[in-house]
Order: sequence, then structure tokens, then C-alpha cells
Amino acid sequence: MAGTGKAHLRAPGQSLLRVEDLVVEFPAGRGQKVHAVTDVNLDVMAGETLGLVGESGCGKSTTGKAIMQLPAPTSGSVTFDGTDLTRLEPTELREIRTRLQMIFQDPISSLNPRRRIEDIVAEGLDIWKKATGAERDRQVDEMLLTVGMDPSIVRGRRPHQFSGGQCQRISIARAVITAPQLIVCDEPVSALDVSVQAQILNLLEDMKAQYGLTLIFIAHDLAVVKNISDRVAVMYLGRLCEVGDPDLLYAHPAHPYTSALLSAIPVPDPSIRPDQRQTLGGEIPSPLSPPSGCRFRTRCPRADEKCREEVPEMVRVDEDHFVACHHPLEPGETLVQIGSGPGS
Repeated sequence: MAGTGKAHLRAPGQSLLRVEDLVVEFPAGRGQKVHAVTDVNLDVMAGETLGLVGESGCGKSTTGKAIMQLPAPTSGSVTFDGTDLTRLEPTELREIRTRLQMIFQDPISSLNPRRRIEDIVAEGLDIWKKATGAERDRQVDEMLLTVGMDPSIVRGRRPHQFSGGQCQRISIARAVITAPQLIVCDEPVSALDVSVQAQILNLLEDMKAQYGLTLIFIAHDLAVVKNISDRVAVMYLGRLCEVGDPDLLYAHPAHPYTSALLSAIPVPDPSIRPDQRQTLGGEIPSPLSPPSGCRFRTRCPRADEKCREEVPEMVRVDEDHFVACHHPLEPGETLVQIGSGPGS
């Protein structure tokens, strides 16, 4: 159940990125505001990949952009390598952004259609004068080769001449060429064909090892996230509900919402009928007026008065497995059907 708490955070000073009490709200007119992200706590160790998953509209991308200060969060702290990004002056933030990069969901619209590929990839080098002349060209060619593109063919072309998968490779090259420490991958494969998704995921894994990258991988497909993540965090309506080692979380989900998401992963078995698998019914409540207490209670059959009144906090259920739920599932326990619960 979507909750709060910091039990899942590692000791301060150990992580490359530490996000505490992150809140992102947007004005919606007539005195209302959208509660996009509420009291989110995350940390990512150097060299680690954190998978951030949940339904569309749960606040995953907003969290990633808030970490990058695009825009700055309403409140909370984002500490990167010992520096709180929320307290930096614009000039200081601009300088530190060379160590933080982002890969966007739509690979085609994220590239300037008027610029040539060599200029797109070299933009960071040009802005910060990290390389010029022959050295600039050498670094661009090397990076294009690393992402599987032939520099002699692609350098002078423009984005509209490439497929979505090729544009995503160019986006990855642009992100990595400035030698960042952390990259936020905002659903980088959701707009691509399944066969191309595997290629991009393998490319990200190879580049992570080659360049010593730390990744935050945002997606709504749990099957994709499991294969690339060292740790997984599940979000619902702006709050975290479960965090843990992917093997533990996928084998024994402790949260009803996580269990339903895992059940939605397609199974290549014709003997299993879709109506025999647990489903998640109902509609996500409006972020303009989220439910009190546990935000998942309006769709959970286990919801009771405590869920209505109290926000659940993260508690440990295994060595590296935490859940924010007043009534977590026991290992091996599943829900046959999740619909509109009694807490609605």
C-alpha cells in the first residue's frame, strides 16, 4: 500500500544518490494542486541500477525529472555525491549536471530535428569545451561506434532519417559522451518494438559496465525491469509501496499491488487463461484528491479502517525487502482477484 518511511534507505554517506521526503506538486487552478509525488525516499549506490516501476500516472517520470531538477521539487532533498542539488544556485547546478544525464522516453522527439547527428552527440562537449577539433570528432566517432552506429554513415544525417531504435542509440551516445556518473533512463524502451527493446537493454548493460555508470531505470514493464535492475522500487499514486532485491520481490511480493502487477506479465503458456489470473480492477484515484491513509485502499480487498486513517510506513520483511502495507502478503500467498475493495 502506497506509504512512506525510510527503513529501506542504506546508511547515509554510502550512496551516490539519496532522495529524502521528495514532494512534487503542480498547481491545477481554483486553489487545487496535483499531488504527483509525495514523501518519496530512494537511494542508489554507485554502480547500481535501480528499477522504478508502476502504472502509468503513478509519478515515476516526475520523480526522475525532480531528481534532475527539471523542474525542482516542491520540497525534500536530492543529495548527489554529497551535494544537495535542491540548494544549489543555478550556475552551480548547471555545472554539476554534466555528471547527471537523462535518456527520454520518446527517442525521436528528444532529438533536435534540424541538427546533424554529430552535432547532437557532441553538444555536451561543445558547451563545456571538453574537446575541440580532431579530438572532438574522435570522441564522437568512438561513441557512435560504441552504440552500434557507423560514424561514416550517420554523422551528417538528421534524426528523421533513422528509426526509433537508432534514435535511442543516438540519445544514449549523447548522454554518455560527457562521462556522467548517473543516468536517469525514463522508459527508454517503451516506444520500441520488442526485438529492439532487447538490443537497447543489452546496450545499456554493456555501457554501464564499460563506463562505470549508475542507472535509474524507469518503466511500467516489470519483466523488463527484473533483468536489468539490482534493486526495484514500486510506486503507486505518488508513493512508494515496495522496495527490494528483484529476485525476492518477484518471487514473494509482499504488497497486493505488486502481486497484481506481476500477475499482469504475459505468460507464454496457452493453457493459462487470462481470466484465471488475478487482475487489478477499478480506476486510479485522482492525484488532485488522493485517498487518505493508504492510497491503494480504494482498490484493495484487504483494506480496513486502519488503512483509511494511517499512512503505512516501510517495514523490513526480508534481508533486502521492504513493504509499506498494514496487511502484507505472506510468502507464497496470492490474491485470486483484486477489485474495488471495502475501503472505497
